[in-house]
Amino acid sequence: MLKKDFIRDGSRKIIGSVTTGYSGGTSTVVRDERNNISGRTSERFNTTRDNSSKLISSNSADPGLLIRKK
Repeated sequence: MLKKDFIRDGSRKIIGSVTTGYSGGTSTVVRDERNNISGRTSERFNTTRDNSSKLISSNSADPGLLIRKK
């Protein structure tokens, strides 16, 4: 079952979302405030990739690495 969580800043503005529950290699999809895909994580391979499929982390499936800090 898919689950979508919204990420908000200190003034409650939505700055991104994380959707989990995919089957297969991708376990999480991260989107920015404009609903564009920021990247994906894989719990199977324990990796995090950005929207152009460049490897960001080879030892962590952490969607927080894809949320831009303001």
